[in-house]
Amino acid sequence: MDVPAKGNILGRIVPARYVLAILGSIGMAIVYGLKVNLSVAMVGMLNHTAIKASVHNLQDEDNFTAPAEDVQCDATGNSTSAKEADGPFLWSSEIQGIVLSCYFWGYFVSQIPGGRIAELFSAKWVMFFSVTINVVCTLLTPVMAEAHYIAVVIMRVGEGIGGGVTFPAMHVLLSKWAPPAERSVMAALVYAGTSLGTVISMLMAGVLTATLGWESVFYVMGGLSCAWCVLWVWLVQDSPQSQPLISVEEREMIVTSLGGKTNDQEHKKLAVPWKAVFTSGPFLAILVAHACSNWGWYMLLIELPFYMKQVLKFNMTENAVTTALPFLSLWFFSIGLSRGLDWLRSRGIITTTTARKIGTLFASLVPAACLLGLSFVRCARAAAVALTALGVTAIGGMFCGFLSNHIDIAPNFAGTLMAITNTVATIPGIVVPIFVGVLTHGNQTISAWRIIFFVTIALYAVEIIVYTVFGSGEEQSWNKVPEVPEKPEGKPLKNEESV
Repeated sequence: MDVPAKGNILGRIVPARYVLAILGSIGMAIVYGLKVNLSVAMVGMLNHTAIKASVHNLQDEDNFTAPAEDVQCDATGNSTSAKEADGPFLWSSEIQGIVLSCYFWGYFVSQIPGGRIAELFSAKWVMFFSVTINVVCTLLTPVMAEAHYIAVVIMRVGEGIGGGVTFPAMHVLLSKWAPPAERSVMAALVYAGTSLGTVISMLMAGVLTATLGWESVFYVMGGLSCAWCVLWVWLVQDSPQSQPLISVEEREMIVTSLGGKTNDQEHKKLAVPWKAVFTSGPFLAILVAHACSNWGWYMLLIELPFYMKQVLKFNMTENAVTTALPFLSLWFFSIGLSRGLDWLRSRGIITTTTARKIGTLFASLVPAACLLGLSFVRCARAAAVALTALGVTAIGGMFCGFLSNHIDIAPNFAGTLMAITNTVATIPGIVVPIFVGVLTHGNQTISAWRIIFFVTIALYAVEIIVYTVFGSGEEQSWNKVPEVPEKPEGKPLKNEESV
């Protein structure tokens, strides 16, 4: 009798669905924060002087000459280089690319199994596993770095395995917890945690590296993340029906809004209609949009700190601030846009399809235009920072765009669909650091980065065309649960085995 009373009290103070969304957002923030902290900490881990001398020696041997049109920017936008304290590691740009990209090796292989496990068993515990393995591997990273860079690669692969199941697990939870009228807002709240985690991680990593040393980045951030694990186990359940800390009114509202489905076991027995999925135009549109968008996302997320240091010559603190703050504005923009689109949908002004396409258009057209401008501002640091901030902010449209679309077209298989598209969209995460490392090896110039930006713009153009033409927000016929007739007493149904 006491438990329901407590549940009712908690449910009236904070709706249980938003407890899930907030903790889900924090969980996404932790996973993304622990992913990107290495991008910033590595600036303090590397012995830039020795690496640069080694590169110059190779250039002298090969009679390398930089393009005449390139200029080397200094802290005021002129033409010298900034001096900064060096770290202990002599990792070449190729090794740096491997260390940064190997996260996605684990991320790539874990998503489809993780999504299916979340659908069949428990999305709550899949998400718990994700954060826990990231915390453990983060805490071990300094020790592993001192041993060998291969040991860091192993830790990063482990983090990637955990990180790969986050989106599928949260998609499964949202499909059971988010009323359709609040789906954009709840999805944006959860997934915008990735940008919030990026902001906090980049700022903390920059400050910690500059003040306490690069090791502190991993110990402090990993240690602080442990508290989430306790709260998640205590406050979150897989569905409203299994949550004791929820009011009766909220439970009934969620179940009714989702079509009155109360038998979660029937949902778990559904087999994925693979042929229908891979021949579905709306699903393939999400797949293309996700892959192309992620190229730009990872390029800005992983490589932006290096562009700021290599080309614009920002120091450690400036680098952390200029790369982190745009992700804070992304968080505010994504929440505001999702609320606005949900408001327009609730009044019948736009359809779900239109809302998803508007969000996706913001997330692709604006960053593409900003990268085009960034290609030609050269050493104008203020203009470069402004364009970067605008481009990163607009990417927030993806959370209420194609990234919410899986739940619209097939809520019964939302976790699996997200796992498929996110697996394909992981390929850019593997390729981008290596691609940038090869192009900028011994050639850390504006012209080299211009090629990188043009490739990204081309992929954004593909995303815009494909998603605008083929995207849809309507539930697809292959998502429908087949009606099962009542079984007469003592008589098994013919097709019972297939249900």
